Amino acid sequence: MDPHNSAQDVHRCDHCETAIVHSYCDFCHVTLCKPCVVDHISDGYDKHKIVPFQERRSTLIYPKCETHPQKMCELQCKDCNNISICSFCTASEQHRGHIFVDLSTVYKTQKENIEKDTEELVNTISPTYEEIARDLENQLADLDEGYEKLTTTMSKQGEQWHREIDIVINKMKTEISEIKLKHRDILQKHLNEIKQIQSLIKQTLRAINEMEKSTEVSPTIAYSSKIREFSKLLPKIQVSLPTFIPKPIDREKLYSLFGQITPLSTATDEHVYSLIQSKISVRELLDEPEIVATIQTGYEKLRSVTCLNDGNIWTSGKTNDIKCFNSKGSLLQTVKQKSGNFPNDIAVDSSGDLLYTSWATRTVNKVKNGQTEEMIKLQEWKPGKLCVTSTDDLLVTMFSDDNIQFKVVRYSGSTEKQTIQFDDEGKPLYSGNEYNKYITENRNHDICVADWKAGAVVVVNEDGKLRWRYTGHPPVTKNKPFKPDGITTDSQSHILTADGNNNCIHILDQNGQFLRYIDNCDLKNPFGLCVDNNDNLFVCEFYKGNVKKIKYLK
Repeated sequence: MDPHNSAQDVHRCDHCETAIVHSYCDFCHVTLCKPCVVDHISDGYDKHKIVPFQERRSTLIYPKCETHPQKMCELQCKDCNNISICSFCTASEQHRGHIFVDLSTVYKTQKENIEKDTEELVNTISPTYEEIARDLENQLADLDEGYEKLTTTMSKQGEQWHREIDIVINKMKTEISEIKLKHRDILQKHLNEIKQIQSLIKQTLRAINEMEKSTEVSPTIAYSSKIREFSKLLPKIQVSLPTFIPKPIDREKLYSLFGQITPLSTATDEHVYSLIQSKISVRELLDEPEIVATIQTGYEKLRSVTCLNDGNIWTSGKTNDIKCFNSKGSLLQTVKQKSGNFPNDIAVDSSGDLLYTSWATRTVNKVKNGQTEEMIKLQEWKPGKLCVTSTDDLLVTMFSDDNIQFKVVRYSGSTEKQTIQFDDEGKPLYSGNEYNKYITENRNHDICVADWKAGAVVVVNEDGKLRWRYTGHPPVTKNKPFKPDGITTDSQSHILTADGNNNCIHILDQNGQFLRYIDNCDLKNPFGLCVDNNDNLFVCEFYKGNVKKIKYLK
């Protein structure tokens, strides 16, 4: 019996395909029976990892070192953009004095992220899309019937119009018949009068003929001429036929009078989001947010912070260096901006590469494998803040050279896809003459901008249409003007924005409703913000140069 085609209730050896499996090679990913283990490792290759079958895939398979092929990479160099290295590499001149982390630690962190993503994909996102697909299939199945009803309704309207037109035509025909009778009466009356005169004329002619033949004196002497009387002709009657003047057919007006077809209306993205959002586990706000860690960055003016998937953070201030720290506050890597000026903002893309804007060179740059490359070069505009979207697009705020205009531009790579600048009435969505406007994307794809000068959080949807503005929540304890700086969002679609004037963080829901403050963590001049995958909040303290890690969700 072919073991490949027969039903099996036990695992078979991948080599002989008949014996029951006993062991597993964690390097080659093959199952082995006892006799085949010897054959498998007899090739002289020293990388085989034979483990009991129950413990399969328990041994990590490290990548081979490109510099030392005989060694496996078990470390990652944080100073060289997280490249994998072996133990020999750590002693080389290239990596002298660098900071290393175990690949096993990075692997474990990524495994946790993968498990989290898998759980969300399997339990939330995939079922949601299955539900949406079923709904769309049902809509497609009902499409012909729906449109048939639509055309039937339209045909009935046409029939009604035809009936009304027939009524109008018959009414007009009746009016014409009545006019015809009046016309006939007028002509007949006049004809009767003429015939009466004609009869009198005939009588007069007969009397004259008799007088001409007669020799009697008296009738001739009594004759009175009728010529003058008959010469007074009756006025000639001219009765014109009525006319029908058809009105020109205005097809556009006729179309509008006949009825109206409403355009298609779709809300697919909102529907997808609301379904997914309804299934995401709800995390409530803590009654008392707490500080988990404080990282001293060394900046005198700390402006921006952004999170990596492995728990590390990038930070930038008013110097030309961008620093990477781990969760314990150890400096892992430093990147210096080429222009010598400080970066206006920083972000991390889906590949973990660092991005930063430089208003001095009008560029958006990427740091990849330790090398800085220019992604976007602007003309007549200077880049401000930036964020990476869920679809890996790039949102960049920018201001004009005259500092009057401000806009948000969406990029796919280096290609401009969308510009957000004005509302439906043509008025600017954002204030001008100020570049310090942090930006972030919410889970429902809303674009949120902290407009410091306007004292408002301005939120538009994915199409750039204004949804709402938040201008602060004025309790007695917060008596200074609301001037938002950093802004970020979390897994619950909360929007968090820094209020440096009042040393607190405002938490809003996705519709702009105020939920609460974070004002119990001794924050001093909070500025840039970011939230990691576990909804921990990182806050830059501008003048103190500290990043505070805060837990605010249960």
